[in-house]
Amino acid sequence: MRVHFVAVAGTGMGALAGLFKELGHDVSGSDVRFDPPMGPALEAWGIRLVKGFDPAHLCLEPDLVVVGNVCRSNNPEALAAIEGGFRYTDMAHGLAEHVLDGTVPVVVAGTHGKTTTSAMCAWLLLDAGLDPGMLIGGLPKNFDKSFRVPGRSRMGMGSDIRRAVPFVVEGDEYDTAFFEKTPKFWHYRPEVAVLTSIEHDHIDIYPTNSEYVAAFARFVELVPETGLIIACASSKQVVDVVRKNSGSEVLWYSLEGQDCYGCPLQYVGSLLEADGAGQAFELTLDGVSLGRFLVPQHGTHNVSNAIAAIAVAVHRFGVPVEQVRESLARFAGVRRRQDLLGVVGGVRVYDDFAHHPTAVAETLRALRVRHPEGSLFAVFEPRSATACRAIHQDEYAGAFGSATHVILAPVGRDGIPDSERLDVGRIVEEIRRRGLWARSPGTVDGIVTELVARVRPGDTIALLSNGAFGGISGLLLEALVVLDS
Repeated sequence: MRVHFVAVAGTGMGALAGLFKELGHDVSGSDVRFDPPMGPALEAWGIRLVKGFDPAHLCLEPDLVVVGNVCRSNNPEALAAIEGGFRYTDMAHGLAEHVLDGTVPVVVAGTHGKTTTSAMCAWLLLDAGLDPGMLIGGLPKNFDKSFRVPGRSRMGMGSDIRRAVPFVVEGDEYDTAFFEKTPKFWHYRPEVAVLTSIEHDHIDIYPTNSEYVAAFARFVELVPETGLIIACASSKQVVDVVRKNSGSEVLWYSLEGQDCYGCPLQYVGSLLEADGAGQAFELTLDGVSLGRFLVPQHGTHNVSNAIAAIAVAVHRFGVPVEQVRESLARFAGVRRRQDLLGVVGGVRVYDDFAHHPTAVAETLRALRVRHPEGSLFAVFEPRSATACRAIHQDEYAGAFGSATHVILAPVGRDGIPDSERLDVGRIVEEIRRRGLWARSPGTVDGIVTELVARVRPGDTIALLSNGAFGGISGLLLEALVVLDS
């Protein structure tokens, strides 16, 4: 089948294009730019790329056109496909209708932790020999790509994949396309659903918390009676949604000591020592100890992610506990999640996708545990549609409590009314009132200058943004190299 992707250079669309290519299809794609890392990756996967959005890109008459959700209703190429009578779809339906048949979809959803938890699930299942498929919105370091054809070692390339092998999908609640304004994760046919957390996000799609929660409620309803839901009992909104909407088996998990709102817990993790190797914990199932586990990534949130992934592997797919224990200790993490970019002159520079206040707080807390010595510089860019708005204005000031120094970049989006816009200056003032050092230099160059002037050997810098942050990582490392020389 000849398949053309409109707006192919996004993380999810690019991965799906690569998946289609590995399934044996003839794949092409268009976009306005093909920047690293996705542009070079698409080329390496053998996908024909054309620049810009132009109806002429459909001249080869594809059998299927996949339209990305970044496309607006006036996109000339998408419109030409729709009005020209081409068969067209979106990313979510493209995956469901052309890949998921005959697999057991494991859909990992939640405001926080879904990328890491998805990657953990895929790794535990692969390392146990189950040969899973996957489509994940980040790059798991145990894999060379963010997608994988299921049953690959047992089947010829491009052959029928209709067999009951697991397929792990990161379940994004963002909308699907301009012609399909529903959450992506509604379309992934979840047989195993993981719910890590629910906190109001994506305000551009869900103006109110009730609308956001309703998307998850419908997702839970879609799990069949024969399916399985693995739910975090310490998230009140997860508990409410599952209790009201689930008709399938539910496994509740949590960390010891957390408020679990009366849920009958099956999997409970108890924190043990944290050191250079990672965070250790003891895991119990129905009150019986399964022993000591180690997750190489620091932070209580990563222990919670690991418990969910363990439950998927052990409870649904029968992976032996000893196998899971050994595999988890070799989980390498995900790019842009506590991702150490380099150490220059004794200064560690980390990159992290954190942008919601809860994620910011958890990431900084984890880095403080990992590196208790020296100063911790938190450098945050509010860029997501939610982070740029004042919806979490008060929460942000408290999110940086584990840092010793806080630097805030300007709001990363234009066109937001002043009444709705996040007030960075107010956050800086509140952080200072709490006794922390805080600045907002106003430009990326100014931030780099401030950091270079203040960091010392043994310090840690955490760059926090869900975007490119103006290329700050490269600029900072170069400046530190010059300083060190």
